[in-house]
Parts: sequence; C-alpha cells; structure tokens
Amino acid sequence: MVATGRRAFIVGGGCTAFIKPRGLRTTEDMGLEAATKALLDAGVTYDAIETAFVGYCYGDSTSGQRALYNLGMTGIPITNVNNNCSTGSTALFHANNMVRSGLVECAMALGFERMKPGSLGSNFPDRPGPTDPLNTLAFELETNLSTGKNHGPSAPRLFANAGQEYFDKYGANIGHLAQIASKNHKHSVNNPYSQFRDGWTPEQVLASPHITTPLTKFMCSPTSDGAACCIVASEDFVHKHNLENQAIEIVAQALTTDDPSTMESNSHMNLVGYNITKNGADEIFAKAGFEPGQGRDQVGVVELHDCFASNELITYEALGLCGQGEAHKMVERGDNTYGGKYVINPSGGLEAKGHPLGATGLGMHFYIAMQLREWAGPMQAPGLFDTPDKRGKYGLVHNLGLGGAAVCSLLRRPEFYRPGGTDGRNRVGYNHAHICRPVTMADVDKVKSKKNSPYILSLARL
Repeated sequence: MVATGRRAFIVGGGCTAFIKPRGLRTTEDMGLEAATKALLDAGVTYDAIETAFVGYCYGDSTSGQRALYNLGMTGIPITNVNNNCSTGSTALFHANNMVRSGLVECAMALGFERMKPGSLGSNFPDRPGPTDPLNTLAFELETNLSTGKNHGPSAPRLFANAGQEYFDKYGANIGHLAQIASKNHKHSVNNPYSQFRDGWTPEQVLASPHITTPLTKFMCSPTSDGAACCIVASEDFVHKHNLENQAIEIVAQALTTDDPSTMESNSHMNLVGYNITKNGADEIFAKAGFEPGQGRDQVGVVELHDCFASNELITYEALGLCGQGEAHKMVERGDNTYGGKYVINPSGGLEAKGHPLGATGLGMHFYIAMQLREWAGPMQAPGLFDTPDKRGKYGLVHNLGLGGAAVCSLLRRPEFYRPGGTDGRNRVGYNHAHICRPVTMADVDKVKSKKNSPYILSLARL
C-alpha cells in the first residue's frame, strides 16, 4: 500500500502560547493569532485559502467561522471538527486530503481551545456520554491488574491502568514514568510556547501529589488555552509561490478508529488506543513504501501524544519505535531524548507545553515541520540530515483521542528543498519556531482578504 494522489506540503505554520485556563483570551482571538502567523509564514493572504477545517471540542457551532471571519468573509467552505483530543490533527487530515485529491491547491487547518481548570468533564450531563461504555468496561477490568481497583478522574485513571498493565506484563515501574515526565519537562525549558518551563527532576515528579495509582500530578498534561494552525498546499502551489525553502511534505497520513479489539481484548492498553495507534503507524509506513515493521530507523524526531507519561511509554511500542516489552528499556537507554536514537517530544510534549485539545495536534505538526526546516533553535534535534539522503530523516507525529481516533503522520523534506533566501522568518519578522510573540493589527492587515468586514475585525482583541 503506497500513498496515492498528489503530493501535499505544510507551507505555513503558526502557534500561540499554550497557557493556563483563566478566561483571558477568546477562541476567535487565539485563532486569529495562529492563523495570521501561519499566513505570514507562507507568504500568502487569506485569499489563497480555498477551504478550511477548524477544530475545537469546547465551543459552540460555527466557532470556526467566527475565528476565520476576522481574516475575511470569502465564502469558502469552512468545516468545524471535533474528534476529542485528536481534533487538531483530524482537521489537518481533511485539509491534506483536499489537497491530495486535487480539489484545492491550498487549505488551512486551524485548531483552538478555551478550557476550564481541572479534570475534563462532559458539557452534556443530560445524556449518556459516548465514552461511557469504555469507562465502564475499564473500571470493571481493574480486577485484572496487580494493583486492583484504582481511583481518580476517569481520563488519568484509564491511562494509569494502561500503564499498570504494561508494568504487570514487562516489569516496568513508576520510576520509568518519572523519567519520561522529567524528560519532557526538561525539554520544555527551551520552548517559550510551553505552559510549564520548570524542568522538574524525576524526584520532583515522584514527589508531586498522586492523581491515581501510579500517576502523579507532574506525569499528567494540564488543561490549557491555545491555538495552532497549518497551511497545506500542492506542489504546484509551492513552486508558484517560491516556497521550496520551507515546504515540508506530508509523506503519509492515517486516521484510524477503533476495531473490536478495543472492547473485546480485555486490555487496558487497547482501551486507551494502543491498537489504533499501532494500526495507524503501520498504515503510514506502508504508504511511505516500507515493508511491514520497517522504516522506524529512518525517523529522527517525534511528537507523540503524552497526555499522561504512561501513554508515552506504551506508545513507543505501539508506534514500533522499539520491540514488544522494550519501551522501558528504551527509557533506560535514553533513546527518547537528545543524544539517543530518537528525540521524542522536543517541545516538552503535552505534559509540559500544555494540551488545548483542538490545537494540540496542529501544534505537534507545527513543531515537527520547524524541526525539519532546522529552525527549532534550542529545541533542534541534532543529526536529522547527517544521512546519505539529502532529504534526511523523517519526522513522526502521533495524536490520539479516546472514543476514539488516532492520527499518525510522516513528514519529510522534499527532494527539491532549498534553504536560503527570504522565508517565513523574514515575513513574520523573527524565528517563530522558537520565539513566541503576539501578532499586531499591522500583521493582520498584511494577510487579511480583500473581502473583509471592518466591523468583525473591529471586535478582535489581540
């Protein structure tokens, strides 16, 4: 199975700081900031966007239109997307498919979230939740674990149980989770977009309050406000707009949902997406032309869905980055950080940089695209292009939502990539890959459509 259709490229990216939810910013204003940065990066105006997919979980219908109308009211199709924590990457998946299919030359994927403090809950308490069967089964199956019945909010409890299943099978322990969490928090020190930049040690991670068995507070991602945006374009668009010096190819992408093994295998790991992650990873490497089980050694940098440190642990194996039962050994060897086999979550991951649900997946793609441009500054993974192939190693993205959906993406420099000359850093005015600044109305004026509403734009609060 090899990827079909036209080639598609990320040509622009933008991100806001991910911040603690305080109600300080609206989704439309965060969306405007991220989209403005992405358009400046790509060197195009909103008039070039032929369709947009806007992801969020906590917001009213047509919030996507409300955000993008700041940039123009051009009449294009705008689709609002909700796929739990994989929402942002799901929006990108559809933008990518629109370009690959030949239906458009340029599409936008935008994601944002304005969340409430504390653990996630339902906004619709008057009806059964779609993940209720998953939660019920997971709690019933806790008797299969060596630790027995667990406690705590449902999301960390589910992922804690998955980690405990891995512990019981392969001999890992809470110390490995502390190493993973500490690694991510140390990475985040170099990321000005991160919600946390404390660089906690494994000892500090272990000493933080327990949320469940075995997860502590610093092993968990926080609720966050933020936005991120990626612009996807065809190869013809890349050449027409002289973007060969920054276009990053989406070589392969998959969106997978649950199969019967989620509910029927009595596995806590499958209940939180191990199986759909494995299915998605196998699909993208096959689409990229690799034989079954091959290709992982050609990956250099990874952003994966570490909503909890236990999920990062089991995801190493699910993605095929290590053999079965070897994820904790990978941690012990340091093969998940600088100087090891892979640099995983150089941004700090969800645990440190934050997890605004609709923006998370797009932020991951933003960071990997910037790594492959070699713009990531202190976050840059070394050695990505120390290969015989001038295209260098792949970047891998994994974004997961319970209920369920997983998006996996393989990104790479195209063979025509040519650094140098005027690029997005000149147009934004600084290197936004590792410098975080707000946008101004002058920035918006550079990228807004000719078809704009002064009234709508007057309501923006940057």
